[in-house]
Amino acid sequence: MRKIRTSTALNDYVTFPYVEQVCRIDRITFKLNGELLRQEVVYGITSLPQEKADAKRLLALNRGHWAIENRLHWVRDVTFDEDRSQIRIGQGPQTMATLRNLAISLFRLHKVNNIAQALRTIGRNPERALQILGL
Repeated sequence: MRKIRTSTALNDYVTFPYVEQVCRIDRITFKLNGELLRQEVVYGITSLPQEKADAKRLLALNRGHWAIENRLHWVRDVTFDEDRSQIRIGQGPQTMATLRNLAISLFRLHKVNNIAQALRTIGRNPERALQILGL
């Protein structure tokens, strides 16, 4: 559950360029059984005025950020174990990140929900990779 409060009252006190609004987001996360897992408060600053982004819109933008985080970065961090990569010289890290993003994008285009399972399937049957590429 998420709640947001926005304000323009602090704009003159915040030393941040182009500030139009500040916000406070309360996040409450529960386990599947209903037990409280985590409660956190985060604060934000935006250059979007209230006319362009009311509280509801700011909350949607914040949730959209986490959708990207969960759909891309989490897959890169966990499924591809990118943080433990030994590739650290020259263009290698950027090249590998690009290849990982390409693989994730191709899987998403083919409506694959479980990237890890798809990678295991292709690992056992490399011809599937060619099918996904349309070859």
